[in-house]
Amino acid sequence: MSEAVKKVLLAAPRGYCAGVDRAVETVEKSLEKYGAPVYVRKEIVHNRYVVDTLAERGAVFVEETDEVPEGAHLVFSAHGVSPAVHAEAERLSLNTLDATCPLVTKVHNEVKRFVRDGYQILFVGHEGHEEVEGTMGEAPGHTHLVDGLEGVGKLPDFPADQPLVWLSQTTLSVDETMEIVRALKERFPGLQDPPSDDICYATQNRQVAVKAIAPRADLMIIVGSQNSSNSKRMVEVALDAGAKAGHLVDYAHQIEDSWLEGVETIGLSSGASVPEILVQDVLAFLAERGFGDVEEVTTASEKIVFSLPRVLRHARTR
Repeated sequence: MSEAVKKVLLAAPRGYCAGVDRAVETVEKSLEKYGAPVYVRKEIVHNRYVVDTLAERGAVFVEETDEVPEGAHLVFSAHGVSPAVHAEAERLSLNTLDATCPLVTKVHNEVKRFVRDGYQILFVGHEGHEEVEGTMGEAPGHTHLVDGLEGVGKLPDFPADQPLVWLSQTTLSVDETMEIVRALKERFPGLQDPPSDDICYATQNRQVAVKAIAPRADLMIIVGSQNSSNSKRMVEVALDAGAKAGHLVDYAHQIEDSWLEGVETIGLSSGASVPEILVQDVLAFLAERGFGDVEEVTTASEKIVFSLPRVLRHARTR
């Protein structure tokens, strides 16, 4: 094979979304303003590199609120938390900074509004994910998890006059979610759609970009962590869209040379919680192996910026 034909199709948009940028900067600015340690409940975003880098700067990641010393500063992650977690933090007199993505907060508010209006909520999402736990925690007696198509059959039978609405985790595959919704509507014909799409703009944009390049790719590499829902969905979307093979990696050194055998074109993108430096590392790794021709494929332009928590806004520099 001629080295000249080896090519990388680089997806755009990729990497950090506005919600992740806001969350990471919330921790950074908190460390600058209050000094270390600043505590963070769960991983601020689902990316190993980001978490390790912030830990080196003095962020202390904990699983539960009661692990934080009374009166300390605590950041809630981008995935959001339930009212019970907020109440626990208040009981411990913690100084909290809420880095919840505003698009996740929107879904929390939808849950509260629909419950006030008498609805039962069918929530499409992955069991155990922090965002799902936080959102369903807004109204645990009124929300029912639908985890995949098999989750549709596990739902209870509702009275014929019971108003039902579906909502979803923000980081799902658009196509998979709509397949589940079609199955839900077959079982519950009166099921109402949410007032607006819950799957976030960045998740959708990254999936669209992957779909655009996957049919041309012998191999699709997505940079992202294994616990990142949106990153894992991107691999699935790539394979469904025609990529011959696909892998999820945190770092360039995890790419196996055997994956590159017989490959002429590699598609490359990254999840919404992945800093660009990791993508550039992968490009350098691939260039060393003959994949020096890089074509950026752009399917959307993103200009959304979310404000930091009010107490930190004066410290924002970018």
